[in-house]
Amino acid sequence: MDQLLFPFIFPFMQNAFWICAIVAVPTALLSCFLVLKGWALMGDAISHAVLPGIVLAYIVGIPLIIGAFLAGMGCAVATGYLSENSRVKQDTVMGVVFSGMFGVGILLYTSIETNAHLDHILFGNILGVGAQDLWTAGIIAVLTTVALVLKWKDLMLHAFDPAQAKAAGLNVQVLHYGLLTILSLVIVATLSATGLILAIGLLIAPGAIAFLLVRRFGAMLAVASVVNLLAMLGGTYLSFFIDSAPAPTIILILTIVFIIALVRRRVLDSRHQTQA
Repeated sequence: MDQLLFPFIFPFMQNAFWICAIVAVPTALLSCFLVLKGWALMGDAISHAVLPGIVLAYIVGIPLIIGAFLAGMGCAVATGYLSENSRVKQDTVMGVVFSGMFGVGILLYTSIETNAHLDHILFGNILGVGAQDLWTAGIIAVLTTVALVLKWKDLMLHAFDPAQAKAAGLNVQVLHYGLLTILSLVIVATLSATGLILAIGLLIAPGAIAFLLVRRFGAMLAVASVVNLLAMLGGTYLSFFIDSAPAPTIILILTIVFIIALVRRRVLDSRHQTQA
């Protein structure tokens, strides 16, 4: 028993478990909407695009989260404007915008002297989480979770059928940019846990897993939250014993669970077709 509880003795592991518990629910809830809306690439784009904002914030001397948020929103707005005012499809625009901003971020980072390690920005530094990171992630998590829970029905209708949402009297522009704002904030909250690149795993995998397991959207939100929480806590715990990086271990667990859920769904669908 002492061996099983050994990771909880260390303060850096305690903070790692706390940051996992904090960001698990908002990322899982948001992933459900991203999966339904087909915004997987949007999450990937914003997660990469925040890098120049982080570097510029460091140069100017303002909190890094402000730069990351502004860069994420700038990417989202630029993508929306270009896709609406050009013949190029949205996924192509997103690919160009996020790769361009990511390239700018790398160039800016290599041109300055900083103690911040690029690997920690890209892949996270969950074992180096401090009190300020916990407070930042906690505040963002509470705000975004409350917003998603209060507006989940409106956001669900907007994800399924924007035209019907507009006909029902909903302000689709507010819902659209509100969801983008929440996406940018949640990515900022996950920076210290999984970094820019692996954050997309938390924003897609939980919703995709829940989508394969249940049929009702309310149940999908609950299942995604539980799966993500267990994967993040379990991945961090397992990484201590196998001496691996926590963030990739978390993403690997989510990937394995997704494969299991996919196989289960295929088997159930085959049985239903056979019985029919």
